Amino acid sequence: MKFKIKVHPNSSQEKIEEIDKNYLEVWIKEKPVNNKANIKIIKILKNYFGKGIKIKSGFTSRNKIIEVSE
Repeated sequence: MKFKIKVHPNSSQEKIEEIDKNYLEVWIKEKPVNNKANIKIIKILKNYFGKGIKIKSGFTSRNKIIEVSE
């Protein structure tokens, strides 16, 4: 299953908000430096879904497409 996500890096909090069935907004504390934000996104979403996560596109963008393993 694929999801579109919008990332808010360097936030004061960490949370996930479901906007639509296939659209999430994710707030993380990490800065988008040296891939730290992408690693944190994968970690948070893995806990949220309880399944494996892959970033399919948007590695350097705030708007990403992720795939959840089934």
